[in-house]
Amino acid sequence: MNDFEKIYLSWRPGDRKRRHIVGVLEHHPDNRYTFNYEISGVEEAKKEGFTPYTEFTDITKTYNGNVLDVFAQRLIKSERRDVQSFYDFWEIEPQFVNDKFYLLGHTQGLLPTDNFEFLAEYIPFSGLHFLTDLAGVNRHKLPANSVAPLNELRYELDKDNPYYPFAVKVYKDDIELGYIKKVHSKLFYNAGEKKIKLTVKAIDQNGFIKRIFVKVSL
Repeated sequence: MNDFEKIYLSWRPGDRKRRHIVGVLEHHPDNRYTFNYEISGVEEAKKEGFTPYTEFTDITKTYNGNVLDVFAQRLIKSERRDVQSFYDFWEIEPQFVNDKFYLLGHTQGLLPTDNFEFLAEYIPFSGLHFLTDLAGVNRHKLPANSVAPLNELRYELDKDNPYYPFAVKVYKDDIELGYIKKVHSKLFYNAGEKKIKLTVKAIDQNGFIKRIFVKVSL
């Protein structure tokens, strides 16, 4: 079973800013890939300085053809000496190292040079697991070592959140850490009776905690 069929393009103007969902990359049953902009998200993002992706400037057009290859340019090069460490961190299964769509969704296509992220809309099934970094961590100014790798976390559905209908808060005991990222959080609403486990994977800290990567498992 595929982990996901859609990857949403997220953009924000900078750290500590809200994410805007500005597009969607979709894998179709006939093995085609298409990309469309989410017009409402684009219009909101434009107020904060958003400009369309360089290769896809027409926000009204459905893009076909080489869309996956364009976005896959963000992926780590297979010839890099540290490529296996990268795969190990993101827990990429060996049979998927050449699957560009899988890699883009599971690693979020993150680059230090822009503010785009690629957020997969995961399908809930037993055995699913993926990594995500929590949103809103910086706001809490959590002291270093407030959480540690392998800590188990808990979550609460924040159904009354005024900014996002699928918001999910994450806690270590009674300490609020942040939120599950947009799009990734939909899984928590769609999982039904399936039990979701959250485990700390890694932490970026220097006096205060800056980022928390968590493993989401069903």
